[in-house]
Amino acid sequence: MLRALPRALRLPRPWMSLRARGSAPDREAGGPEIQVRALAGPDQGITEILMNRPHTRNALGKVFVSELLEALARLREDRQVRVLLFRSGVKGVFCAGADLKEREQMSEAEVGVFVQRLRGLMNEIAAFPAPTIAAMDGFALGGGLELALACDLRVAASSAVMGLIETTRGLLPGAGGTQRLPRCLGVALAKELIFTGRQLSGLQAHAMGLVNHAVAQNEEGDAAYHRARALAQEILPQAPIAVRLGKVAIDRGIEVDIASGMAIEGMCYAQNIPTRDRLEGMAAFREKRPPKFVGK
Repeated sequence: MLRALPRALRLPRPWMSLRARGSAPDREAGGPEIQVRALAGPDQGITEILMNRPHTRNALGKVFVSELLEALARLREDRQVRVLLFRSGVKGVFCAGADLKEREQMSEAEVGVFVQRLRGLMNEIAAFPAPTIAAMDGFALGGGLELALACDLRVAASSAVMGLIETTRGLLPGAGGTQRLPRCLGVALAKELIFTGRQLSGLQAHAMGLVNHAVAQNEEGDAAYHRARALAQEILPQAPIAVRLGKVAIDRGIEVDIASGMAIEGMCYAQNIPTRDRLEGMAAFREKRPPKFVGK
């Protein structure tokens, strides 16, 4: 049986951090780096994770990674979360990638341990049971793009800049980029982008299929967030168990041969047959009315 989140993390309006609460995102250096908000009203079911480390442009440091892992661990147990949306509280930036200044202070052994932890973070995002969306309103470089790649869907401002630039820093992608980019774009194109460290605009990324949608940026700098939220609103009315099982069938099936994938789909379909939502969907169709899915 899945456990619900503590009530404090389910309040609909204020931003919540793993260390403190506040009525609005805290943009001060030294404040909470990861904040969580469950939306209310017609957006109930959408939960937002705000990345808020302005002094490093949301670089992936130790505290940032720890807070994000803790937030994911708690949210994955909450059946009220139908869509999880990642956004930035730092204008012009989604996530600038690795915190190289922090990493410079680590020993070789510490670097290896931390990168393994970072890889684990991306795996947790990829394995989150509900659909995940990255709202990329600015730079998403290195580990920042790897974080977005771990999400199910990506929306970018047309002016956003993204790329796996590690080879330009004497590194290679170490948090899933060498695996998720070729699965997204194909092997040859992924190799070209990684070998060259090329940076792409949101429009270029959309043309390649790296992001689902690219939108013109607005004066507030949050156009991708609003498009991502609209996309989340399209998912909300659908049967949540069917959506989650569809995600499992795709994610597991894509890694195996077609026959094994069909077997995985069959197992997922079988799990959905006893649900109340399936019966509600058929009843709504018969009665010519919108269905009311409850996630049971």
